[in-house]
Amino acid sequence: MKNKARLPVYVKPERYKIRLKPDLDEFTFTGEETIFLSLEKSVKQITLHSAELEIESAEFIHENQDTGPARNAPHINASGSHSEAGEAGKISFDKKSETATFTFPKLLQKGKGKLRLVFKGILNDKMRGFYRSKYEIAGKVKHLATTQFESTDARRAFPCFDEPSHKAIFDVTLMVPKGIQAISNTIESVVSEHESGYQIIEFASTPKMSTYLLAFIVGEFEYIEGRTHVSSRLRGNDNGVLVRVFTTQGKKAQAKFALDVAIKCLDFYEQYFAIPYPLPVLDLIAIPDFAAGAMENWGAVTYRESTLLIDEERSSTANKQWVALVIAHELAHQWFGNLVTMEWWTHLWLNEGFASFIEYLAIDHIFPQWDIWTQFVANEMGEAFSLDSLKNTHPIEVMVGHPAEISEIFDKVSYSKGASILRMLWQYLGGKDFQKGLQHYLKKHAYENTQTEDLWFCLEEVSGKPVAKVMKNWTSKPGHPVIRVQATGNRLQLRQSRFFSSPISRKETKDNTIWNIPLQLSLREA
Repeated sequence: MKNKARLPVYVKPERYKIRLKPDLDEFTFTGEETIFLSLEKSVKQITLHSAELEIESAEFIHENQDTGPARNAPHINASGSHSEAGEAGKISFDKKSETATFTFPKLLQKGKGKLRLVFKGILNDKMRGFYRSKYEIAGKVKHLATTQFESTDARRAFPCFDEPSHKAIFDVTLMVPKGIQAISNTIESVVSEHESGYQIIEFASTPKMSTYLLAFIVGEFEYIEGRTHVSSRLRGNDNGVLVRVFTTQGKKAQAKFALDVAIKCLDFYEQYFAIPYPLPVLDLIAIPDFAAGAMENWGAVTYRESTLLIDEERSSTANKQWVALVIAHELAHQWFGNLVTMEWWTHLWLNEGFASFIEYLAIDHIFPQWDIWTQFVANEMGEAFSLDSLKNTHPIEVMVGHPAEISEIFDKVSYSKGASILRMLWQYLGGKDFQKGLQHYLKKHAYENTQTEDLWFCLEEVSGKPVAKVMKNWTSKPGHPVIRVQATGNRLQLRQSRFFSSPISRKETKDNTIWNIPLQLSLREA
């Protein structure tokens, strides 16, 4: 069945060139962008996502036309008046679906073209989209501008095709006052002076990626840096990956622990996945006002300050463990989620369940003295069992339509139950086959989008075991089983049924789901 909340598939973005100028005094920003498109059929309309933006003009230029103002290029402006670029059309907005539709007076022919847009927006205080974050230094209130685009808030910063499957390359340019730091997903490639007291910072092109992973942060920061070690062997160079931790002024001394963990995590993941981290830089940025614990923007990971900064003299071991796990979780996403991305939010667990599992594998490697797997049982499995034993729980995979529904599945079922069934699968397949299966999956689908079945297929190919059959009901059905074991002589009889924490739910709900359960028997002599 067609999902009416999705954009048409016949208009595909290939590249964005975005130029933004944020104003930290007025809490506004202006922007210009060119979206390089592929039209798979001739159209009179182009629809993309836009929310809380004022689009001032839009112009489509076919690939065979000049890059300057084109006489025959259809042009739209907000007032609907005629322009030098040709006959005017109109812009229509749908607030419910958060889309903008550009209607052209002439048919846009199948092929390549550019959509040029001029727009402006607000640096909001909602901690979503392109927003402002407030903090104090010596009693003085200061602001920085940062982004939080997952799951569907890139559309609040620039008009875009804001769905995971619409991957593209991004070229970001930020215009900021001199003395202000600008950060995006990649390293700065060109920094030039602007006559009005601003500097123009152009960033290197990103890999092909989803809109929700784009980031830009502007403010007064300081940072510490280091480099990874393993990457020299994988990349064929001796420089490694530049790793930086950014903080607001006066806090960089609290970034040392995070820098050390991030470098070791990146080294571990490059070895474990056998795929080099594809960017020259990895930035970790501590944000004063941040709704989530952290966000895995590719190459520019943002964190709540409490999930990144450590006071070495005052922080407990438990706090260090929490920070280390959060860092390991977000860096796991640089491969599992960023390099290979779920096709739609129904498969969110592929991102979050995996990262919630693999973070323990990484931290156990880096800090074996913590015996971190014992905490997995309490932190992940315990919480997953608790929620999943309720009558009104949901399956790991949930059909998602409108963007408003997506936030409902960012919960412990997607994260902790997802992590727990992956741990079960890891033990069933064995560590080596599980690792090889993941490597196969990531290499086969690099820079693409996948569904749950794609992961099962790759693990099956490597292990030779019926992974899809075993795992199907674990992701598609709500709840989990309780197993009753009865010994009769030399025989064991096992019975399973869905477990409910409430006796009332157990009586009222008839659920005959049968889960395929990998079992291990340990025989001992009497």
